Amino acid sequence: MDNHFKNKLLHKKNEELLQGGGQARQQKQRASGKALARARIDALVDKDSFTECLRFVTGEAAILGDGVIIGYATIMGRLVCLYAQDFTVCGGTVGKKHAEKIVTILEMAVKLKAPLIGLIDSGGARIQEGVEALHGYGQIFRKQVQYSGVIPQLSVILGPCAGGAVYSPALTDVIFMVEKISHMFVTGPKVLAAVTGSDVDMESLGGARMHATQSGNVHVTAKNEAALFKEVRAFLSYMPTGKEIPCHKHMDKVASLAHVLPINEMSVYDVREVIQLLADRQSFMELSSCFARNLVTGFIRLNEQTVGVVANNPKHLAGGIDVDASDKCARFVRFCDCYRIPLLVLEDVCGFIPGTEQEQRGLIRHGAKVIYAFAEATVPKITVILRKAYGGAFVALNSKALGADFVFSWPTAEMAVMGADGAKSVINTESRETEDTPVPTAFLAAEKGIIDDIIEPETTRARLIDAYAVLACKKIAAYPHGNMPL
Repeated sequence: MDNHFKNKLLHKKNEELLQGGGQARQQKQRASGKALARARIDALVDKDSFTECLRFVTGEAAILGDGVIIGYATIMGRLVCLYAQDFTVCGGTVGKKHAEKIVTILEMAVKLKAPLIGLIDSGGARIQEGVEALHGYGQIFRKQVQYSGVIPQLSVILGPCAGGAVYSPALTDVIFMVEKISHMFVTGPKVLAAVTGSDVDMESLGGARMHATQSGNVHVTAKNEAALFKEVRAFLSYMPTGKEIPCHKHMDKVASLAHVLPINEMSVYDVREVIQLLADRQSFMELSSCFARNLVTGFIRLNEQTVGVVANNPKHLAGGIDVDASDKCARFVRFCDCYRIPLLVLEDVCGFIPGTEQEQRGLIRHGAKVIYAFAEATVPKITVILRKAYGGAFVALNSKALGADFVFSWPTAEMAVMGADGAKSVINTESRETEDTPVPTAFLAAEKGIIDDIIEPETTRARLIDAYAVLACKKIAAYPHGNMPL
């Protein structure tokens, strides 16, 4: 898969995301008096402030996003996290991946000490996924209870909310509903009629007026979505404020980043060129430049904020990690964590360097230090995968599994247990004569939620500035550990 094709694929998938469940379902949504999920987000938050997370995650329905949009934004300059269910995708029903995305944004909200807003428009649990869908709801409930009283949790009902799904808003602090459009009940009218023989309409059973006047479940109602969003914003204005982030986007592009990688994927380059392009002008200060040159460590300023950089350098040993690079990396990461300096990892790694000499020197023990350092660090941590990330090195270098706050990838990057050529030599292809070996692209990792987003190289600087601004709200351990020599 050539790089031109991968770039085209990114644009195609972005267009696919905007389609949701398709034009016919989107038109039906509008005809019913309801806005589309993305339009709702735009109407609620400050202009151009929303950043989507895990947008390429794909569940069993094989639709990008799996029916829920998650991310962060500002409302009147205040940082918020939110999710919006897309009724045009499987009726907004909750499946395994859908639930995992909601859990992710809940965890991010707590990490950033930001209110969590749920824009709910869902038919409930996804029947096709059976007990896994119910398990997903259980995971959401548990997180909501754990974080109750820790962050404000708001539920904005903008359509149906039925069955076990109703207990999610019931666990939150405040519920908002649109009159004559929002409905919330444990058992719907059709099932009630079949089971009990009673004939009741949607409004009487679970409409906004009933809940506002009889059940007491809803706290605020409004005649339409626009009026309801105004009420949400007004409510937030009474909440104690945390740290604020700039409401403007840094849209400055660095065009030369699009051409910094060699066309030939086997060719080497000096990663310090990438660092210089991302950093504020003349702000890069490299440390230990003559030791373990396959790994670059140092400081940059990014929009005048100090950031510690760890980067594989393909110019030396193909950027692989050996014993010395492990020690260099781990010590630098722990230093930054001690003194509250955010971390940035620029990853282009073939793996840990194999061989008798490295094994005898204790590569396993030294490599474990890298894993320990990143997993232990509480400062803001972001990874950008530039070209490839293979094997245990993919996990060790600040992966989502180890607690990275954000993992971004350039469109042409690959992530796998090993490269395609190596995989072909290991997998028994005799039984798979008609199958092609899957290409380990960034898109596959994004569909699984293992990376947060795929970004164009020229937008990387702007995206990093935005992400670090958000992570300024992250809770950092006061005195996490000492800076043990490694």
